[in-house]
Amino acid sequence: MANDYHLYEDTYLNPINEDVIYQNPLLFLKIWEIQSEANYYDIVERHPWHHHKEVEFLAIIEGQLGVQRKQEYKVLHPGDVMIIGSSQPHRSHKPYKGTLQYIVFQVDLVRHIDESTIPYLFAFSELTQPLDELNYIFNNDQVVKAEAHSLISDVFSESHSKLKGYEIAISYIIKKLMLLLLRSDTKNKLYYTEENDLTRLRPVLDYIDENLADKIYIEDACSLVNLSYHYFIRYFKRMMGVSFLEYVNYKRIKKSELLLMTSDLSITEVGYEVGISNMAQFYKLFKRHNHCSPKEFKKRMRSKV
Repeated sequence: MANDYHLYEDTYLNPINEDVIYQNPLLFLKIWEIQSEANYYDIVERHPWHHHKEVEFLAIIEGQLGVQRKQEYKVLHPGDVMIIGSSQPHRSHKPYKGTLQYIVFQVDLVRHIDESTIPYLFAFSELTQPLDELNYIFNNDQVVKAEAHSLISDVFSESHSKLKGYEIAISYIIKKLMLLLLRSDTKNKLYYTEENDLTRLRPVLDYIDENLADKIYIEDACSLVNLSYHYFIRYFKRMMGVSFLEYVNYKRIKKSELLLMTSDLSITEVGYEVGISNMAQFYKLFKRHNHCSPKEFKKRMRSKV
């Protein structure tokens, strides 16, 4: 075992960056079930560390799964749930003989924040701490753990049955999971924008929405809320969880996704419609958000019609 550890001891500092391929690019998730042979087991040191920008939920159905994160090593049992935060190094293994069955659910939670849930963008953006911090909820509250396990199982069922409206069902379940975490967070590990702060920023958010096709000036946004430039950029990031520029780009890419799905505009025309006339920049931003080019996105979406 010592030799095995020596082989992999440096992988914690250089974990594999796993590129998650979404099963449905509109839902920004991948979910699957793993089953292993009853007579098989191995040691965790045989598995390299890896990470990905998506949050990962593990839901154990049968058997035991050993999971190592930078904070701890833990063996999960049937009914257990674990959260692994965005870009957090981790590795897992089967520590004992016997049947092992569990669900792996990887999802970009921030992409499931919409206009109605903007106040909670910061809570799930992991800018200050990873969502790993929420695992205390499952350790302390068996009822919440059971509900989270059930919701993850429901996402798995919907994603594989693909019945009519399954996208709506999955989006609804993910929001229920986020709500469960938010309301069960008795230690206030999550933080969300208070309504009065959001109300103060509303003129700025409206200004962005109304001017996506044009140049958007941060100075104009400052004047709308009567704040100095330096105070505004700090205040906006504290309230929204992302910088002013990141939020503008996020809104532009979301609008471009809609146009690519619902209009006959060319990709160049879509770029102009969302205020990004530089095609190299448009492709770069789009790929950062969707892991594919606008052309690939349009082809995927049209093929689902």
